[in-house]
Amino acid sequence: MEKLLIETRTEAKIMAETYREELVQRITKNLLDIQLLRLIQAQPSIWGYRIKKKVETDLNIKLRHGALYPMLNFLEKRGFLTSKKQQESGRARKVYVITKDGKEYLKSYYGILREQLET
Repeated sequence: MEKLLIETRTEAKIMAETYREELVQRITKNLLDIQLLRLIQAQPSIWGYRIKKKVETDLNIKLRHGALYPMLNFLEKRGFLTSKKQQESGRARKVYVITKDGKEYLKSYYGILREQLET
């Protein structure tokens, strides 16, 4: 009986982790703009390649350059990000910083999430 209980708990834990991974991937793919703003807010002055690697390692999502850079450009055009060229280790990199409007956008997103969770 105890062995069956342990197996059931283990299966439930595996299933919960599987669901978690699936949901994180869906949220990231469907709300890439939000995820990028959150990442850039947490790590100001981050460049595209580092953003790509962070998404891949932290969220376990394979992010193509063809998805990342158009989204970064879109967020910059909306006024949610600014970018500037920066020299690092002899290389010119375009680094991104979240703007006041970008922070407000995230704040609105968090408010909507709270409302959804409360109902």
